[in-house]
Amino acid sequence: MAFLDHLIQLFAVHGYLAVFVVLLVCGFGAPIPEDISLVAGGIIAGLGYADVNAMCAVGLAGVLVGDMVVFLIGRHFGARALRLRWIAHLLTPRRYSQVQSKFECYGNRLMFIARFLPGLRTAVFLTAGMSRRVTFLRFILLDGCAALISVPIWVWLGYYGAENREWVLAWVKRGQGGISFALALLVLSVGWVFWRRASGRRARLREYRAQRAARDAGSAQG
Repeated sequence: MAFLDHLIQLFAVHGYLAVFVVLLVCGFGAPIPEDISLVAGGIIAGLGYADVNAMCAVGLAGVLVGDMVVFLIGRHFGARALRLRWIAHLLTPRRYSQVQSKFECYGNRLMFIARFLPGLRTAVFLTAGMSRRVTFLRFILLDGCAALISVPIWVWLGYYGAENREWVLAWVKRGQGGISFALALLVLSVGWVFWRRASGRRARLREYRAQRAARDAGSAQG
């Protein structure tokens, strides 16, 4: 609660610029909760210090610019980025191993999922840039789609709970688990849809080949 109050005071005085800068720093791996920062932005909008729609836009900009900078640092410097002390601190051997295992499991979809993994997000984006596993355009597309889900949720939660901080913090804790659960359902649903489509294409291909073989056999007998 004390940290949330400090952010609210900072944002109320310095407005959108402070929100953007704090979210940018969050993207660099600073120990500042991104969800709490977005909620604080929503609260000052609910208190009349800002417009909630503009706050969503500023939140998206701060989140995505921070993510892009981290990705591009990894892409430009490659393994040399580990010479930077703050990157070496973020991307420890243990964390790098965790990220690699998640890449093996999820592939490029990890760029979307990483937005909901606060402890690994920056490490994932750094690794993606360093390994060149993902093109910059695909990175922006996947990360942007995830941010379009998460950012408005936190901002509007703060907006509606501006007068009841305890209620907001309770929903932040619930929301963290809820978003993770919703994400898991989304991944499973998307995987099921792709599997169904692939199964349908394979079935149609087998049917087409069988029909063609039958026609060829009929022509040969004729």
